[in-house]
Amino acid sequence: MVDPIIHTAFSRTSHHYKAGEVFPFIDAFIAKKEQEITEIEQMVERYEKRRLMEDRAYQSMSTLKRLFTGKKPDHHLAVEYIHFVKKPMEKVRALRLEIENARSIQNRASANDIVSVSDELAVEMID
Repeated sequence: MVDPIIHTAFSRTSHHYKAGEVFPFIDAFIAKKEQEITEIEQMVERYEKRRLMEDRAYQSMSTLKRLFTGKKPDHHLAVEYIHFVKKPMEKVRALRLEIENARSIQNRASANDIVSVSDELAVEMID
């Protein structure tokens, strides 16, 4: 019988390969992760630019227009900030850690060493 606690879709499995098998995939993996980081940072920049433009437009309105237009409540702005800035930047930090781990494998391991790779790098190697 299969133990449901150990064998779940959410369990973290470590993949062990010879470093020589991993080296060809590391550069492509790093390039892909750096591209993801760039896209996320651009998304955050676009959001911040849009927020700044909205704020400037609101400030440049006449007092009467401001009275009828209204401004987004602060708690809405906070939720937007979490969704468009904080969460994506947490993902960027996680991606940078993955890149750092991949580079450490590349720099420290010799071709015959057995190395443990992340799930994403293992999937990259299979595809």
